[in-house]
Amino acid sequence: MTELLTTQEMYEADRRTIASGVAGDILMQHAGAVVMQAIVQNWSPRPAAILCGPGNNGGDGFVIARLLREKGWPVRLGLLGSIADLQGDAALNAERWGGPVELPSPALLVGAELVVDCLFGAGLARDIDGDAATLIEAVNNAGLPVVAVDIPSGVDGNSGDVRGIAIHADLTVTFCRAKPGHYLLPGRERCGRLVVADIGIADDVIAAIGPQVMLNHPDVWRDAICWPAMAGHKYQRGHVLALGGTQTTGAIRLSTRGARRVGAGLLTVIADPAVLALYAADAPGVMTAPTSQYEDMLQDCRHNAIVIGPGCGIGDETRWKVIHALRSCRACVLDADALISFAEDSSALFFAIQGPTILTPHEGEFSRLFPDIAGDKINRARAAAKRSGATIVLKGADTVIAAPDGRARINAADAPWLATAGSGDVLAGMIAGLLAQGMNMFDAASMAVWLHGEAGQKFGPGLIAEDIPEMLPGLLSGLFRSGGKSRFFGPIA
Repeated sequence: MTELLTTQEMYEADRRTIASGVAGDILMQHAGAVVMQAIVQNWSPRPAAILCGPGNNGGDGFVIARLLREKGWPVRLGLLGSIADLQGDAALNAERWGGPVELPSPALLVGAELVVDCLFGAGLARDIDGDAATLIEAVNNAGLPVVAVDIPSGVDGNSGDVRGIAIHADLTVTFCRAKPGHYLLPGRERCGRLVVADIGIADDVIAAIGPQVMLNHPDVWRDAICWPAMAGHKYQRGHVLALGGTQTTGAIRLSTRGARRVGAGLLTVIADPAVLALYAADAPGVMTAPTSQYEDMLQDCRHNAIVIGPGCGIGDETRWKVIHALRSCRACVLDADALISFAEDSSALFFAIQGPTILTPHEGEFSRLFPDIAGDKINRARAAAKRSGATIVLKGADTVIAAPDGRARINAADAPWLATAGSGDVLAGMIAGLLAQGMNMFDAASMAVWLHGEAGQKFGPGLIAEDIPEMLPGLLSGLFRSGGKSRFFGPIA
């Protein structure tokens, strides 16, 4: 279930399912039942406060309250608004509840040992204020375990933004598919553990809707991996050119480790002759060439992927190298200094893009390249990809990969250890290494970001950038064992 549904797509999935003959009340019963099951699987019977809002999320709450009561749980239910104002399936399930309905004030939490948040769903369209904000603040301060239904109240389901104030949940149960807001920050931090439950919406309904946002997971790019053929050789695994600087030489050295560990057959560092010996001494398998050979090497079709930016320096020389690389139609990964060198004239960069190109900005670099693009992270990355014609890797703890055609993927690794110098340089090299082997740019960026996140998560505390490439063999072996096929799509010497 890698598809992520926007709130509008989820409404459409509900509508199509109901139109097919499944009553809306059946969906609400199923939703309430799966939340109840999640609760009883994680907690023993205890006094529970069910907080209901005026919409279908509140209707789910009435179902949950009734089912918990039937299992012997002591339940108190509070409703924002009046029962008389409820409509449709929510009104029907309020009638079935038949028990006391209280005002949802902080007093409702007295004596409770569990809170079930059914106040507002993922489609919240305004900031929370007034009594609802006071109640949410009380829940957050009470120190009680909280189960959120659909999404923690106050989190925007599309963007992950907090609308004024939001519940901090220990467990979130959502239905059919997760939403972008479950994985984008800060919403992801509010969700706790996420459970995605089936409530009877068919997979073909989701397929017909055609979601454009996915969770970045091997299932979405596994078939695009270019595993080497049994009779293959190094030239068939691609040749990466990495442009090295003269000052911050460690940056591109980290990139080269990432590119080689992810599978690139050959790699040459191009740099000023004064520092070539340093690059040559870094690793026996790295080749070197002086910058005077740069244009000639671009004419050689065997050099099929280029990484520029880490430690290159900012200025005209880097701009010149980037423009020539892009005009060669080679697969290019542009990071760090290669991006900032065009901060004052980003249109020149975009105009030069002719082949597969991946830009890997963090938020600061993004704002300098695309100062007029605003909105949530997914829409900003998509707009930037469309404008530039490149795949965008908008980095962060919730990295978004966006293609020019509108597709987007959210990476959700829990890897704060990656916030260390050189981590992004390794990622740029990994992307280049996958491109060199023949992987398409969207999948190459997605796979590299996933591997990068998994490496950080599995290594854990103490990680430094040099550790990331050393984690790749184990991760790649796991991918191969879980469905790898020996086949070749890369360049032929």
